[in-house]
Amino acid sequence: MMDKIEQFRALHVPGDPLVLFNIWDAGSARVVAKAGARAIATGSYGVAESLGLSDGETVPLDVVLANLERIVSVTDLPVSIDMESGYGDTPEEVAASVAKAREAGAAGINMEDRMPDEAALVPLAEQGERLAAAASTGLFVNARCDVFRGRDAAAEGKALVAETLERARAYADAGAGGLFVPFLGDAECIAAICEGSPLPVNILWSPACGDRAALAELGVARISHGHQPWAAAMAMLGREAETVLGGGIPSYAG
Repeated sequence: MMDKIEQFRALHVPGDPLVLFNIWDAGSARVVAKAGARAIATGSYGVAESLGLSDGETVPLDVVLANLERIVSVTDLPVSIDMESGYGDTPEEVAASVAKAREAGAAGINMEDRMPDEAALVPLAEQGERLAAAASTGLFVNARCDVFRGRDAAAEGKALVAETLERARAYADAGAGGLFVPFLGDAECIAAICEGSPLPVNILWSPACGDRAALAELGVARISHGHQPWAAAMAMLGREAETVLGGGIPSYAG
């Protein structure tokens, strides 16, 4: 019988993408699992905001791990958590933090190639060392690549794809299990990255991406919804609160 890490790794199939409707706590995990999810994944933004904090490793690691333990306790599905930049200034510290996530029940993690509050990407060789440290724990490491963040895919697409694939090869050599390229909705760029990447490709869903079938056709292996489920839930909460506090009848009245 496959363990949770192997089970999670096997779900990453180019052309048959795993859909992750990201959650933030045990309650939201339970709801998404019941809806038919094949795996559970947190988004760091939603986790932080649900605690009254902000994204960018402001949530202490012990709080992140306690949240993970509660999530794991309510589902038999593999669970991946967003560990932002790896919770460590050095590769050794990253390895220690990620090892704690494995001990707490994680099957995988997301790890960024920018440090908290930094705009520039971590130099390639240094990021390779950080990813290798995370991968040494045996967890599935989804290596986030922020090359497209704040850039114009229509104008710079060819160069950005080339830079992304250079990082993808280095991240694969470091032992990463997947490549996460957020902030990208351009079909031509997505297809080129999927074709050239040695790692299964994860895309952050946006309206520009189309539906699952469209992304499957491009070769995507994983589709994440990031902070959007949390934002939608909070928007609904706000609307219902305004209605009730304004003297109206909430939609859940039937």
